[in-house]
Amino acid sequence: MKIGVSGASGHLGRAVVSELLQRPDGHEVMAITRTPETVSGSAQGRFGDYNRPESLAEAYAGLDRLLIIPTVDPGERRAQNVAAIDAAVKAGVKHIVFMSAAGARQEEELLGASYWWGEQHLIATAPAWTILRMNFYAEALVWQAQASLDQGVLTGLAENRVAFVARGDVAAAAAGILIGDGHAGAIYNATGPERLSGAERAALIAEITGRPLAFLAITEEQLRAGLTQAGLPVEVVNTVISIQASFAAGAFDIVTGDVERLGGRPPKPLRDVLAGALKSPSA
Repeated sequence: MKIGVSGASGHLGRAVVSELLQRPDGHEVMAITRTPETVSGSAQGRFGDYNRPESLAEAYAGLDRLLIIPTVDPGERRAQNVAAIDAAVKAGVKHIVFMSAAGARQEEELLGASYWWGEQHLIATAPAWTILRMNFYAEALVWQAQASLDQGVLTGLAENRVAFVARGDVAAAAAGILIGDGHAGAIYNATGPERLSGAERAALIAEITGRPLAFLAITEEQLRAGLTQAGLPVEVVNTVISIQASFAAGAFDIVTGDVERLGGRPPKPLRDVLAGALKSPSA
C-alpha cells in the first residue's frame, strides 16, 4: 500500500513519517513537501505545495491513502485545505485522512473555522475519509511557561481546562489510521490523558522548575494590550487571542482514548512533556 503524508516537512509531518517507517507492514511512504530533498530514510520525497495546486495532483498520484496536514497560516488555510482535498480526489486517492483541530466549528474566527470548512469539503467530496481532531500541543505550553516564569504569572482569558496532547502521540494516532482498517467515516479526537485547569498548569510548572508561578484570569482587552506592548505582530496577537478564547470556550476540554486505541500506546502526560523541556535548578 502506498501512503502519502502531505505537509511532511513540518514537525508533525516528520513525526508521522517516522511512525509509519517504524511499522512492520512494509508500506511505501511518500513524504510530500515543498522541500523533498530534505526527506531522509526510506521514505520517498515528492514535491507538493499547497499554494501551487497544480503540483499536488502529481504529488498525490498513485496513493492509496493520504494524510493532509494543514499549514499554520490561518489566513490561507481554508483555501489550501480545499485545494489539497480536490487534488487528492482528482488524483484518485482512495482514502483521505484530514488533520483537524478539537472544537472546529462553523464561525468566522481564526483557529477553528478553516479546519471546519476543510472537514465539510472532505466529507462532501472524498470517496472515503477520516478526520483526526487534535487537542492543543503540550509542546506549545512550554513556550508560554518559559515566558510566564519571568513574570511569575501564567495568564488566560478564563479559568479553563485543556487536555494537552504530545505531538508524538498525535503522530502515532495518525499513523494507526493510515495503516489500519475500519476507519472510514470516523472522526477521532487525539487528546492527552487529563484535563488540567490554568491553576493546575501553573502549579505543575512551578513544581517542575522550582520557581513560583500563579495563574491569573484576564480580559481579552488586557491580553491584547499586553501582547501588543510586547511588540508582537497583529496576526500573532489575533492568533494567540483566538487560541485563548478557544480554551475559555472549552474547545480543548475533552479526553478520549483515541490515541491509545489508534496509536497503540497511552498518551504522554503533560508533566512528562514539561519536565523534558523545563529544568528545575535543583535537578
